Amino acid sequence: MIKEMEMIEGDVIKPFGHTDVLFYYSQVSKYLTNFLKGKELAAKIWLPYGNIPAFLRRGSNMPPLYIGDLKAVDNKLLKTRAEMNLDKARGKITKMQEKIWSYFVPSKLIDFFYATNGEHPGNPINRIFIDMDRGENVKPEEVQEAAKELIKIIKADKELKKLAKFKIFIMWTGSSFHIYILFNKKFPHSFYNRHFKYSKDAPEASLIGKWAKKLNSKLKKVKVSGGHEKQPNTIILDPSQTPSGKLARVPFSLHMKSAKEIDGVAIPLSEKQLNEKNLIKSLKSYTPEKVLNNIKNLAKNLP
Repeated sequence: MIKEMEMIEGDVIKPFGHTDVLFYYSQVSKYLTNFLKGKELAAKIWLPYGNIPAFLRRGSNMPPLYIGDLKAVDNKLLKTRAEMNLDKARGKITKMQEKIWSYFVPSKLIDFFYATNGEHPGNPINRIFIDMDRGENVKPEEVQEAAKELIKIIKADKELKKLAKFKIFIMWTGSSFHIYILFNKKFPHSFYNRHFKYSKDAPEASLIGKWAKKLNSKLKKVKVSGGHEKQPNTIILDPSQTPSGKLARVPFSLHMKSAKEIDGVAIPLSEKQLNEKNLIKSLKSYTPEKVLNNIKNLAKNLP
């Protein structure tokens, strides 16, 4: 079994001497079965050469891949990927392993995503995904403070409480923060449009706009706005990747600075951690190796 494979220090993304993030993702996938149940997976594959920096493999244009499917990754598959291409490997690996290979191609750095509320537009939703996107000149520590205050605002919101029971999930992306509102039931797509879709023409018509306004009254050093487009000196509360057909970053996904460099890892957090003075420094210290060495404790913060 792959869990018995001996890895040398610093070699988590280079099993058998070649770049291959599939080993790492197969290991973290074991802790993501509840969070990603029924959600189609996607992979952003970075290209070190050419005019196109990256491309997506996802269930809207390929046979869908689910988190439980990664159980098919084993030592033999990784070794085969290091020795030959997919065409030569066919017949030596299973059909499921072929599909996994097509999503997570060898020799490339890959961000790990999933369909937030399913791949096909118009599907019901069971979670709201808020990307706290930091504009130019905004420090991660400032987003940390904003995330802490935003959660307080969300928990105290009487309108939201009337809609349904919910839980909050917090994640460091490798660069900023994601905040999830996880409902105990599904709602039609119109539920997102009615309560969360942000419009700059009527910002306070949505909960996102109302929360952004309240955050502005609490934060002194940085501006907050709803929407999608980045703005300098501003934290954007962006819920636009919530509807079905949109993608969100998977917990423990690698975060890339470029096609050749990993600059962070997505880490699930507890609400209590947002109070830590040196949280950002701690989060930036995570490497793929450090994540796997601490995966059991880190996974405790998953919903």
